[in-house]
Amino acid sequence: MLSELCDNFLPGLITSSKLLVYTTTSECDCRHGYTKARRRGYAQSLCQQVYSDLVVLIDSWSIPEVFQPGDASAREQEEQEELCDTLSRLYDVIRPEEEEVRAFVEQGGQQRPLVVTGGPCTGKTVLLAHCAQQMRSWLPDSDPVVITYFCNLSINPTPAHLLSCLCYQLEARYHSEASSEQSTIHMDNHNRSNNPRDLNPDCHSTSNVCSPELKQRLSCLLTSMPSAERPLVLILDGLAHMENNAGAQIAESLPSPLPPNVKLVVTVSPDLLQAINPPRSAAQGVSEGGEGSGYVCVQLGPVDRRQCVKMLESLLRTSGRRVTSGQQALVNRALTACRLTLYARLLHLHTSLWHSDSDVTESSLPASVHSSISALLDHLEQKHGSSVVSRAVSYLTLSRTGLTEAELADLLSGDPRVQTEHVPRLPQVAVETLLLDLRRFLIGRTVAGSLVLLWVSRHFKLVVAKRCLASREVSREVHSAMADYFMGRLSREPRGVETNSQPFVFYSPFKDVGRVNLRKVLELPHHLRESGRCGELERELLMSLGFHQAMVRAGLLGELVAMLEKEEGSPHLVFSRERALLAGILKSSACSLQSSPLHLPSVMETNLLPYLDVFPGLEGYARELRQQRRRRGSGLGVLLCPAQLTVPSIRCLTFNAKTENVSVKEAAEAESGIVAQVLDDGTAWIWKGFGCDVVRLSLSCEQKELTFTGIKSSGHFILFFTQCDKLLLWDVTGPERFLQVTGHAKALESSRITANTVEGFVASQKSVFMWWKGESFVSAFDVSNETMTHFQCQSAVTCLACSSRGSYVYCGQEEGTVSILDTNTGSVLGACSNTNHNAIKSIIPCGDEWEMTCVDRTGRVSLWDVASKTNPPRLVAESFIGGESNNVLNIDYSHGSGTLLMCQSHQVVLWDTCAWELWDQFLAPAGKTFAQALLSRGGHLFLALLDSCPSVLVWRVSTGQCVLSLETNRPPHTLLSAASSVICVDAGCRVTAWDSEMIDAAGAAPRMGLGVKEVAVERTGECFYTSDGSHAVWRWRLESGLPHANFVHRGAVEKLRLSPDGVHLVTLSAGDIYVWRTGSGQNILRISGSAATDVLIAPNGSFGVSVSERGLSRVWKLAHGSVVCSIHVYLSDAKVSPASTFLIGCRRGDLLAASLWSGSINKRFSRAEASDRVVAFHTLSEHPDFVVVMAASGAVYTWNMPEETVYRHFQLPCRFRCQPRDFQVSSDGSYALLSTENQAVSLLDLSQVRLCSFKAEGPVIQVHLDKTGRYVAYAYRATPSARVKNCTRCPHAEALLAVVRLADGERIGSARLAKSPTALVVCERRRVLVGFEDGSVGVYSILDVVTGGEESLGCRENASGRSKRRAFDRPLSCSARASANITWP
Repeated sequence: MLSELCDNFLPGLITSSKLLVYTTTSECDCRHGYTKARRRGYAQSLCQQVYSDLVVLIDSWSIPEVFQPGDASAREQEEQEELCDTLSRLYDVIRPEEEEVRAFVEQGGQQRPLVVTGGPCTGKTVLLAHCAQQMRSWLPDSDPVVITYFCNLSINPTPAHLLSCLCYQLEARYHSEASSEQSTIHMDNHNRSNNPRDLNPDCHSTSNVCSPELKQRLSCLLTSMPSAERPLVLILDGLAHMENNAGAQIAESLPSPLPPNVKLVVTVSPDLLQAINPPRSAAQGVSEGGEGSGYVCVQLGPVDRRQCVKMLESLLRTSGRRVTSGQQALVNRALTACRLTLYARLLHLHTSLWHSDSDVTESSLPASVHSSISALLDHLEQKHGSSVVSRAVSYLTLSRTGLTEAELADLLSGDPRVQTEHVPRLPQVAVETLLLDLRRFLIGRTVAGSLVLLWVSRHFKLVVAKRCLASREVSREVHSAMADYFMGRLSREPRGVETNSQPFVFYSPFKDVGRVNLRKVLELPHHLRESGRCGELERELLMSLGFHQAMVRAGLLGELVAMLEKEEGSPHLVFSRERALLAGILKSSACSLQSSPLHLPSVMETNLLPYLDVFPGLEGYARELRQQRRRRGSGLGVLLCPAQLTVPSIRCLTFNAKTENVSVKEAAEAESGIVAQVLDDGTAWIWKGFGCDVVRLSLSCEQKELTFTGIKSSGHFILFFTQCDKLLLWDVTGPERFLQVTGHAKALESSRITANTVEGFVASQKSVFMWWKGESFVSAFDVSNETMTHFQCQSAVTCLACSSRGSYVYCGQEEGTVSILDTNTGSVLGACSNTNHNAIKSIIPCGDEWEMTCVDRTGRVSLWDVASKTNPPRLVAESFIGGESNNVLNIDYSHGSGTLLMCQSHQVVLWDTCAWELWDQFLAPAGKTFAQALLSRGGHLFLALLDSCPSVLVWRVSTGQCVLSLETNRPPHTLLSAASSVICVDAGCRVTAWDSEMIDAAGAAPRMGLGVKEVAVERTGECFYTSDGSHAVWRWRLESGLPHANFVHRGAVEKLRLSPDGVHLVTLSAGDIYVWRTGSGQNILRISGSAATDVLIAPNGSFGVSVSERGLSRVWKLAHGSVVCSIHVYLSDAKVSPASTFLIGCRRGDLLAASLWSGSINKRFSRAEASDRVVAFHTLSEHPDFVVVMAASGAVYTWNMPEETVYRHFQLPCRFRCQPRDFQVSSDGSYALLSTENQAVSLLDLSQVRLCSFKAEGPVIQVHLDKTGRYVAYAYRATPSARVKNCTRCPHAEALLAVVRLADGERIGSARLAKSPTALVVCERRRVLVGFEDGSVGVYSILDVVTGGEESLGCRENASGRSKRRAFDRPLSCSARASANITWP
């Protein structure tokens, strides 16, 4: 036997498994044996060798990266199928109910679900798992699709997640071409994520309520996909054991009646039957209980006693045990009292401990499942120790998804309570022995790629919780220990040094790929939350880049967003707004992140940095982004964020999510930010702001629930109107107490009106003043004593305004009259009327209430002096802006800036009430009309809704530019301005909220009027210049991220040139040449008569060259504009030689060099063939005598101008062609950029005479070759994947910036660009400047440790964007000379 082991078995095992073998030759003296020192030396050398071998094996292990976004759903599908197979093996007793299930499945035309119900431990789960395995044999004439889902064992047991997974599985299992072709955005939502909320902002709510869209999608799939040839059998187990009534929500989400060819089998408890369309008569067995029954029912009861006895005998026989006849009698009586298979399994453990002479009585056997489990734990504690067993079962019970054997062993070894019994460490064999004793009551299942152990029945958890986790403190202690373990804090060295053995991602040392630590991702948040360590949960996970990367890489983007939103209501978390922003960014970038998870740092940096001034709590997140880039040793950092086109929403809520086809009737907001809605179904809903969920307002009167018909708000009061003519007033600053407004009944009767005709009200301290539609009186309700008084006016009241103390009320009326009422006496103090007698639309007391501004319905604005309440008001000023429409839609006023906004359908008019002058008029875009407009909080922006426009547009008041578009999912209905947010209510009962400070920050971002055309950078890199084809050139400071000088010309700027020393700026505008001093902004020269089409500056900074296509090209002195010489020949694509001696350019296919001193043509490039014309050339600053020339034939030459010699270097292959517009050469001549065609950047390595091509993931938009020849930067429009193309909310072609190191072709990094780039420059300080189509600029830094480069962050370490103090300030304006001071003939 030993010979066989040594000679055959072990060598064969070693060879087949490629195992490492360690051999040693004993040098021990057989007479003395092994000495202690020799044993120690052998052990140390063996350990060192094994350790080094393990390191080599780990380093050589190729860690695959999981990038596919559908992998999370596919992984869970496989795990559910494996779990079904595992549970089916527990089917030890054949149940008669199996035939009833079979009969239901085989029966055709059945469109009702089969409900399997029964008491605890009756085996419902095991029965359905077994039936799922039999479906194909039961339906031999078809190819059934069987989907089994154990809901309570899901890693994310929420209704939205479960329905989303069902949608994914339906598509994955049927995988028909028609399905993929007809896939819509909703289909894409469910495919790409385990949670639909990551792509579908409609569903973002902390309530986990399934959205109507998700229900509709599931119903559509169930209707369209199953067929007679491929029917669907859907088995849902564990609905009754889900938390927060989730099981009932899932049951209600399933269509009723079921579509044809769909069989639904569910297990529920009796109290859940009502959720499944309850029958009109009771159903027994498979009897359908009449035509009105909503389901078919199978009642699962206890097992036959004889079956339990046979099962126990089989288990005893398998374990080599048996009992005496007397003992068997006791067992039979016990099984008669409790006929459950789990109880029989537990009895097997107890009876296997008996001996033939054991004295057993009826009390020796526990009477129930729970007492049997408790007896089992007693036995294990006696055998293994109480602390070991108690902690082991506690860890298994409180784990979220189960524990692996290694995790359980580590937890027990590091547990202080266990260490007191096993000093210093619990042996591994003790853990294995304990698990061996528990093997019959633990099942192994795969979760996130790891084999974990969990209880075979939930009743083990119930017993352990009662026995070992009776107090909340103990549970928190166990959760805390598990949190420490998954945070890597249990691996303690002897000196107490902690090591992080639990990173979020395990990276390979050779590749920038890794495998996500899914065990940590799934378990750690749960244990931190349950242990009460909310601060760590927020800092270490919710606001951690590492955790976000792990979640996104694992395909759990939806769950990450849900976590960020779910924790908003926790009082222990302090960064709710910051987390809302992170969730908003992830939602808005969901499509691109799911197709490219590794781009998360770039996405977050681009979208987060502009708002760091608003959210300083995210500085740590931004710091983590930079630190990760430095650790990686390469990447693109953001130094200056470009202006944003939109602002991510920080909250998206659904009102009345359970009802479809319901629209908003009216919405209002209070000063504190509380939003209320009344829907057309008569329900009212309230949202109290961030950290709160939407709640339905339910009030009863005379045992009848009130139906709401309208809502108004003013100050901190909200007024609700009801169908029964009741008015309910709510002071949102106090408790949730609704005060019924009394005293208006008499007025209602006399005027024959209803409470629904209340036009509005104004609030002042403890009083509210209401006016009624078409009525000439005002009702004042005193909140303190609940009394109502009425004030009479001359005509129908149209608006009200109240003084700050409530002493006076200003009543605007239908005939253009304004009456001032004393609220104490009810007397009229004065009245005034406008000249056209149009109805007053709004009244604004201003100037410490000494003045009153009135706006009538036609837009006429009048200012009245009302300082003296004893004299009639005096008209100070009146103005009217005519237009196409005479209707004023709404009015808004900013007290801080003194700005009055008046919105009409064709225009928005702004008035400066401080100087009382018209500020500006904004006309509606062509073909559009305004519906509503509001001022931003600071008054620097205004937001507007346009008819048939799905977005909220934002204009900057100072420039008139439309700077932002706030995206909504459905056409907006109402725009509200709350305390710190802007809220849009759409027609579909959804509320989208944006942070007001974020809107101000994004709207304040500087941008030119048009797309950036040219960028010039000073050699120091501290300042740069941009032009957009308008009259202006901006000078920017990188340190502040703001333009600080604006060089204004008399015409559109065509060319922009900066001298090498940065002292002079030369521009070409409307045929005139302008020379500016950059330091002072002075326009020292304006030269006319040049007829120039281009201007150049010599490298020595002394001369300028004006190139004219139809006239003379002139060389002139930069300091005073005097002409040195004229060049009579037009040279296209002209460049000044590095030595500042020649002007080099092309003419009719030839390359010529004209002297800058005489203007004559002194040099000519000699072509090898007369027909081979020059298409491109470039000078070399490091080799001033040489020019690189590209010929049309593809030949590459170097031309030595002084010696007039030509050297042919290379002939391009036929498939490579140089594009003259792209041709660039590095200063040392090592690399030449040839073209950007075919979605690739093609270069020529002149030093090694080879072609290089870098594939881009889409068409290249802009490209620039670094002068030093180290990098090439290019912007391209990424071609979206097939899935992203279907997403209507994601850009179809997203622009990206990439930088490639030319030495080895390695991509240094990439960055997401929010919009299309129009200009790109790589400057000497490893910075990339990008100009965009909206006139903004972004600056990115290159970090590359390979070439010795470091990321330069000294100027703007925070990279946060802009100074708040100067955010809306205009740059210093430097005006050009009114006329030319030099004229050339």
